[in-house]
Amino acid sequence: MIPKELGRYSDLFSDYTELRVQENRSNSIVVVNGDVMSNSKSSSSGVSARTYRNGVWGFVSAPEITDDTIKKVIASATRNAKFLDSREKRGGKPLPVTLASGVKDYSTSLPRKSQKELIEFMREIDSRIVDMFGGISARTTWLRLLDMEKSLLTSDGSSAYSMTPRSIILISLTMERDGEPIELFDAYGGFGQYEDVFATPDSLFEQMDRQYEHLRRKVEGIYPEAGVKDCILDAHLAGILAHEAIGHTTEADFVRGGSIAGHYLHQEVASPLITLVDFAHMALGKLCPVPVFIDDEGTQAEDAVIIDKGVLKQFMHNKETANLFHTKPTGNARAFSFNDEPLIRMRNTAILPGESKLEEMIASVKDGYYLMKPSNGQADSTSEFMFGVVQGYEIRNGKRGKALRDTTISGVAFDMLKTVTAVSDDMKWTCSGTCGKKQPIPVGMGGPAIKCKVNIGGK
Repeated sequence: MIPKELGRYSDLFSDYTELRVQENRSNSIVVVNGDVMSNSKSSSSGVSARTYRNGVWGFVSAPEITDDTIKKVIASATRNAKFLDSREKRGGKPLPVTLASGVKDYSTSLPRKSQKELIEFMREIDSRIVDMFGGISARTTWLRLLDMEKSLLTSDGSSAYSMTPRSIILISLTMERDGEPIELFDAYGGFGQYEDVFATPDSLFEQMDRQYEHLRRKVEGIYPEAGVKDCILDAHLAGILAHEAIGHTTEADFVRGGSIAGHYLHQEVASPLITLVDFAHMALGKLCPVPVFIDDEGTQAEDAVIIDKGVLKQFMHNKETANLFHTKPTGNARAFSFNDEPLIRMRNTAILPGESKLEEMIASVKDGYYLMKPSNGQADSTSEFMFGVVQGYEIRNGKRGKALRDTTISGVAFDMLKTVTAVSDDMKWTCSGTCGKKQPIPVGMGGPAIKCKVNIGGK
């Protein structure tokens, strides 16, 4: 546990300063074909201080949390900022003043499970795969737990404590056809500590059954016909598109670096059916997968409406870029570890639901594809993207046909979103991955299904 209250150190601040004490606790268990291949627990904790002076920053961290260390880190960050200011003489403006306070502790109230009990849980899942799923040639189950605990104090007077947990199980199943391995994975769980997310193994069985059925169909599947096709991107693909291809281009530090989004502000970049938001902590009346109430600069986190009915409306900001763009910070400054500086990071990025029914959208496609799950992908500052697709189906005359083998989709997101002609009325989230912008950090992404034209790869 880290100290929840840091107010006694406020008298040590002479310039704008952020003091953060943080501990990340990780737990990982990997079972491969019935054998426990990895069983590890780790924690990383320490303190950091970041001081701003006339346009430059001094940052110092230390891997221990003691009264003496905290005082030394504050003093060192202040000296570094003064030294850099004396050399660079940028004459930067004061940062916007933000004031926020709060405590958000999402620790479970249930008795904690032992490592032995966690291993038994994973073994039971593995045993069910063996007992119920015929034809599986390889199987991997991976439990990943992460608790991020932070205390923050700023010279503006912001004070915050949070304990934000995430619990994920990844299941990979492999079958073979003609000597070729065919794999399908799925992610289970999300926000919360293990005891709150995974009550019993049988709570996963229904989703596991669906995963196995999709794999069986994939084994008998086909490769799509390459080219620009009518496609329906289900929520997981729409989510990664929103994050990778649109979200990153609208982070204000990337805009400063030349992102194409800098040329499109207040212009139409998508169909009027598209509204895309980076949610801070609540979306459509429910808690987001990665709730951020106060960011790591002490700013009250607010939703950033990036695209509103097709028009690019705003970027995501920290305090420094808010100054440069003559706007207010949105609360997007986040750091993964105690020794990381806060960067502009997304929180929960999604397209808002529309009014169409998914089955009606599928019925409207004569010759195309229903694409369901991505593997990985990338996008650049032009919004050009390429994503792997590991689960999907052909659509022929408005009906789902054969399953697809692994393929890819690619395009320019700001162009592709202009082709959207329908958005489903449901909403799905995923938070199993991490965003890798200089430092890994949990993010949420999701949305509805969208009907669009996209370039799909063939065999």
